[in-house]
Amino acid sequence: MNWLTDIVRPKIQKTTPKEIAENLWVKCPNCEQMLFSKELKKSFYVCTSCGHHLRLYVEKRFRLLFDNAEYTLIEIPHPQDDPLKFKDLQRYTERLKNNRKKTESNDAIQVARGKIGGIKSIIAALDFSFMGGSMGIAVGEGIITAAKLAKDAKQPLIIVSSSGGARMQEGMFSLMQMARTTAAISQLKEAGIPFISILTDPTTGGVSASFAMLGDVNIAEKGCLIGFAGQRVIEQTIHEKLPEGFQRAEYLLEHGMVDLVVERMQMRDQLIKILKVLTAHV
Repeated sequence: MNWLTDIVRPKIQKTTPKEIAENLWVKCPNCEQMLFSKELKKSFYVCTSCGHHLRLYVEKRFRLLFDNAEYTLIEIPHPQDDPLKFKDLQRYTERLKNNRKKTESNDAIQVARGKIGGIKSIIAALDFSFMGGSMGIAVGEGIITAAKLAKDAKQPLIIVSSSGGARMQEGMFSLMQMARTTAAISQLKEAGIPFISILTDPTTGGVSASFAMLGDVNIAEKGCLIGFAGQRVIEQTIHEKLPEGFQRAEYLLEHGMVDLVVERMQMRDQLIKILKVLTAHV
């Protein structure tokens, strides 16, 4: 009898980036406290020790904001993959394939419709777990689809941003999305349709330089990183040390760049209050 084959092997539960198994522990990136994942899910990924807001999956974001966690996903036009035939360490088509398998999403954005405080609304949310939430043609199409739907239905649009910026593998096509999404938001404003921008960790690069900062109300989650270039790049450029808390939500609030800084569990209540005011005459 071989003891190597007769021992009882521990059962390992398979996990994916979409969900953390309930019997696992997660280390808070801020205070390094070990958090039981089951409790972390109940708090919508807010550290119960220090209050740090961990990144939230799109599906959980929708469940948090929509009434009774009920919503309908909207189909987004699927543009051509890899228009530049890009390759670095691996082909861009392979990166897309791997990320689609990992996240079970076609790209870094999902659009849904439902009610928030009884008010019919459209939410477009970026997924940082898909190539850092980077904005390529597909994300641009998602924002434009959401804006057009909101305009036609005369329903408020909420965009939840979580992105490292433009997607380098799509080059100029990616940069063009800054203009396209800005134009789509401008059409909403001309039609008098409310647009609320929710900025989460992180909101940077071409996303922060386009639609993310154009809300009638700009709301930031507590402690999130918001900016265009990274701190290290800025310091190397201006040859000065940046102030403490630079590019954090609270710093931007103090300097008039965002209107509110809200904790995740209070976001829905704040959103309902704002929507009631902005939709009073829509």
